[in-house]
Amino acid sequence: MTTIGTRTPPASAALSRFVVLDLTRVRSGPTCVRQLADWGADVIKIEAPEDTAEMGGPRAGADFQNLHRNKRSLTLNLKSEAGMRIFRQLADRADVIVENFRPDVKTRLGIDYDTLCATNPGLVYASISGFGQDGPLATRPGFDQIAQGMGGLMSITGEPGQGPMRVGIPIADLCAGIFAAQGILVALLEREASGRGQWVQTSLLQAQVFMLDFQAARYLMDGDIAGQAGNDHPTVIPTGVFATSDGHMNIAVAGEVIWQRFAEAMGREDWITDPRFADADGRSGNRAALNAEIGAITSGKTTAHWVDMLTGAGVPAGEINDIGGTFANPQVQHLGMAAPMTSHERGDTHAVAQPIELSRTPTTITAPPPRAGEHADAILEGLGYDEAAIKKMREEGAI
Repeated sequence: MTTIGTRTPPASAALSRFVVLDLTRVRSGPTCVRQLADWGADVIKIEAPEDTAEMGGPRAGADFQNLHRNKRSLTLNLKSEAGMRIFRQLADRADVIVENFRPDVKTRLGIDYDTLCATNPGLVYASISGFGQDGPLATRPGFDQIAQGMGGLMSITGEPGQGPMRVGIPIADLCAGIFAAQGILVALLEREASGRGQWVQTSLLQAQVFMLDFQAARYLMDGDIAGQAGNDHPTVIPTGVFATSDGHMNIAVAGEVIWQRFAEAMGREDWITDPRFADADGRSGNRAALNAEIGAITSGKTTAHWVDMLTGAGVPAGEINDIGGTFANPQVQHLGMAAPMTSHERGDTHAVAQPIELSRTPTTITAPPPRAGEHADAILEGLGYDEAAIKKMREEGAI
């Protein structure tokens, strides 16, 4: 699809041929669209006039800044005749539309998939909801923590006996957004063969259940309902958090070969033949005793000592950083996970970089989050409107 009006240089060449209309708000939808924008799609963020903030903070807030880079903005009143006419023109030329309204809202507005694909059969239309587009709970309002609870995650997070615990990031929102982006790319690939678009759907609840992964498989195949294990891995033992003389560290001992390396590195070869710890079942049944013996040793020296020593012995081990420590980590810095950006509202700053690297078509931040309606003139001129028509639509509140 040809871009609509003049745009800034794309963030990557990878998806630069695709036009995406972004109708999303809050987090799951913007997370999805950010994946497309960062890989070069021409993303037009459709915003309501006078809408100066989203849930989570204003445009100058770190959250908004991190989610909406590499996009263009058009304010559009979808309740006005002129605003809807412009939207339909854009929809007819778009490759992708992404929305996260409640399931009934888009139909009421007349911007649902069935309506729009009638005039644009190649359209890939992605919907993210709380609980799905239909079913007994489809109309229930969705929120990340609600999905974490309903999807089982909170029941296996936290210390045993301390009650359910949420994860420290909006993992249902983030995963739903990333899965939606993956679904869009799959549909675009399929379109190359069929010439037809399709409706891509996911939800916070589906994303959260999928992310249960091996814990879900243990239930579905063995009837095993996992409980909370705190910092201990539920099946790989000993794996967990251990105190050191200056803080804490993670140690992950997976499999018999690494177990023997670990015992030897800790100067406790006797663990290898100790009937309590000699095999995986023994270590599982005597987890507390083994952890206590390990902790008695690790508490005598620094985290750096143990990480260096265990890593040298071929045993996975690592520091436990706060977020500042994470971005100060030399490997994180080497990977470039803090991407420089010059924001309209904040000046020179940094956003979280993409965790994917492509050798020929890398991504970068070529444009900060747009001001509301910043690209209206260029987009509308690309649709064929002249200066007088654009001025009239502004005066009438359509844009």
